[in-house]
Amino acid sequence: MTINQSKAEEQQRVNMVATKIDDDIKRVDQSIAQAHQETGRIERNYGENTKVNTTEVDDQMETNASVQQQKQLVALAVENENILNSNKLKLENLQGSPYFGRIDIVEDGEEDCLYIGTSTLQDENGDFLIYDWRAPVSGIYYNGVLGKVHYQTPNGTAEVDLKKKRQFQIIHNKIRNMFDTNETVGDEILQSVLGEYSDEYMKNIVATIQHEQNTIIRDTHSDILLVQGVAGSGKTSAILQRVAYLLYHSRSTMNADNIVLFSPNKLFSNYISEVLPSLGERNMRQVTLNEFISLRLSGVQVETLFERYEKDERNLPETTIKIRLYKESGAFLDHLEQLENDHPEHTLYFEDIIFDGKPFFTKEEISEIYNNVNHAYHIPDRFLKTKNILIKRLQKRIHADRNEDWVQDEIDNLSDEDFQQIITDHDIEESTNQREIIAEEFLRERYAPIYNALINNYFFNPYKEYLFLMSEMKQDLVPDNIWQTMIESIDDQIEAHKLNLSDSVGVLYLRDLITDGGINHAIQHIFIDEVQDYTMAQLKYIAHSFPNAKMTLLGDRAQDVLTSSYRKNDLVTEVNELFHKKRINTITLNQSYRSTAEITNFATKLLPNGSEIKAFSRQGEDPVIKVFDDQDYYQGLKETAKELNQKYDTVAILTRNQAQAEQIYTHFSDESIVTLVDANFRSIPKGILILPIYLAKGLEFNAVIAHDVSAKNYPDERSIDVLYTICTRAMHSLTLCVDNDISPLLSKEPQTLISELD
Repeated sequence: MTINQSKAEEQQRVNMVATKIDDDIKRVDQSIAQAHQETGRIERNYGENTKVNTTEVDDQMETNASVQQQKQLVALAVENENILNSNKLKLENLQGSPYFGRIDIVEDGEEDCLYIGTSTLQDENGDFLIYDWRAPVSGIYYNGVLGKVHYQTPNGTAEVDLKKKRQFQIIHNKIRNMFDTNETVGDEILQSVLGEYSDEYMKNIVATIQHEQNTIIRDTHSDILLVQGVAGSGKTSAILQRVAYLLYHSRSTMNADNIVLFSPNKLFSNYISEVLPSLGERNMRQVTLNEFISLRLSGVQVETLFERYEKDERNLPETTIKIRLYKESGAFLDHLEQLENDHPEHTLYFEDIIFDGKPFFTKEEISEIYNNVNHAYHIPDRFLKTKNILIKRLQKRIHADRNEDWVQDEIDNLSDEDFQQIITDHDIEESTNQREIIAEEFLRERYAPIYNALINNYFFNPYKEYLFLMSEMKQDLVPDNIWQTMIESIDDQIEAHKLNLSDSVGVLYLRDLITDGGINHAIQHIFIDEVQDYTMAQLKYIAHSFPNAKMTLLGDRAQDVLTSSYRKNDLVTEVNELFHKKRINTITLNQSYRSTAEITNFATKLLPNGSEIKAFSRQGEDPVIKVFDDQDYYQGLKETAKELNQKYDTVAILTRNQAQAEQIYTHFSDESIVTLVDANFRSIPKGILILPIYLAKGLEFNAVIAHDVSAKNYPDERSIDVLYTICTRAMHSLTLCVDNDISPLLSKEPQTLISELD
């Protein structure tokens, strides 16, 4: 059969499947409409049933039972509607491009032909028209070469004979590309997909998953999966498909709420927000490091990573670097824990619990309780016993106050509706002591702020405890007077309700150890992107906070933008040392797909070990280095951006810091197509964007302009990570603008790329 005949047959199948998808969507739409009507009917019945008379005890009990039954019916109806909507979304994701792969296999003597797509589709007989890319047998498409192939099933390893592997590029239900291959994904398909222009949102890559990415996606055994991947190697894409795969693989025991992704910034969070829905899955929880820490230290303004980077642009004193590196190590947290355990006679720092402007429990009373607990107990146990004693004293107070005149007066002043509400909410039966029970429930609501303060450990001051341990710490990093000055500086900051980023994790870890709090057992998987920006102390604390979670860590030591001014460490070595008791799988990705070969090769010359990075064979234009005189620089930058914007709908001018971005923006102030992006932006607009590099981490742009790559702005090797990261944001076009003298970092680049502009 000729390739044209084969393509014609395949097109007929695409047409048949497309019709089936359209028909299924119509049927699901009808079911959704019917389900919506049913949900509305049940909700109306629920509203009517809750209006039954509740003044008589028998009527009240009957009403409660009816209400509970109606609640269950409403929940079932809503769940049914949600399932139908989810099915519709999966069908809509198949529309236009129903599948991308085909494998022909022989298993136990039987031939079978399987088509691979983003989700499963079956015909009226239950036969598979499309297999979900996450199904065990679909792994053959990504990992297998022609011949004998093994794949994992729930029942163990299975063997098949792979006879054919065919790839499709189907757009609007028309086969644009089709060919047979022995590879995971052929270069023709990749070149076509990668040659497209960037959009506001990242797209799923299930049709172009490479073998090494597939290993990342389908790893279910490692406690720690560490991916060291060069810029544009598909790290982020792979982990999003990994999330989708894990949700499919463990669908009976896990959902999207059991997964947390730590994003580098809000722009990135929005950029990836369409990938999982395009695969028929809900988005997992997303949080930035700053949001995670700030939520756990409410009431204190914690320095962000970006704020610290801006400050670090100035030269850091050697003593500051030494202290910071120590605080950011896993050993520092161990030292804090050991110090606390070495001081069993020490009284923790407690605070008054204030109610109505007066101390309800004084810190002296709390300290006395704590000191009277047997010192043989571990500190968390002593703290818990102290807390339980306080809760019991609160309960006794409630019991004692129930007959107080002011309480009785408050009850007498309750409206009939509020009085009845207390009875209904707490299932209080009619009896001789009903009024006393109502009084106790009233007091529980009144004293709820005290109970909340006890439950949330607000009577413990972790900041003062941290300062105490820091003052007790024996160290030889810096002279004692400098160490003491550092402690006093922390104290001053706390008084102003502020905290350095490097101190925040120490405070949190100490607080959680003592109170036995801050632990979330429900999270099963943690994903951290741009992990090179994290300290070992932060990773240790995150692991401590989610003890049941496996971790997927993605980073690139060459993109260490935010910490390169004071540390140069080996990410892989540090992570392996920190989690040495865990099962760690380290995967290295050296193939870069994002940029053209010309841009990738240009960027790799900036790195000491750049030769390890492999450029994908997508050809494009050479990067351009434009050198301007000082007085012409901003005009030249402006004209360059406008010229590029005529060809590309998104052009990013990337700077070292926010101040430089703001300075450039003043020269564009009369232009409506220009946007100054800051840390509060959640989406990427079209036009000319001006932003600091740390907000562009994890993102890509059709065209990039690197701002002022001069000897003054990029003086030495400490700036390599920043410049490399800027260059590797570009997909199709890279221009470096220079104010006067070219940075020495560009010394290895061909002189033919440089144009002197007067």
